[in-house]
Amino acid sequence: MPFDKFEEEDRRLVILRHLAEDQDYTINSSILQKALEVWGHKVSRDRLHADIAWLKEQGLVTYDVVSSVYVAKITQRGLDVSEGSASVPGIKRPGPGA
Repeated sequence: MPFDKFEEEDRRLVILRHLAEDQDYTINSSILQKALEVWGHKVSRDRLHADIAWLKEQGLVTYDVVSSVYVAKITQRGLDVSEGSASVPGIKRPGPGA
């Protein structure tokens, strides 16, 4: 697998996992961008917004736009993917016990 594809799949999983861990399952793109940096994914806001839009197309998140910030919320299907009980091509599957 090309490295950029591996990185893309991991980045999408990181987004879902952060949303799943949030108390109300909702995080804005500004905070998500910082969270991705912690996990080694320094991406532009445009790239992050494209990932969030892609996750929405897959039925894994919903989002609203407030000014230029996306406010993403994970769906039940997104929770299932973040936990590894469901899988979606284009998203890295979490390891056991992760």
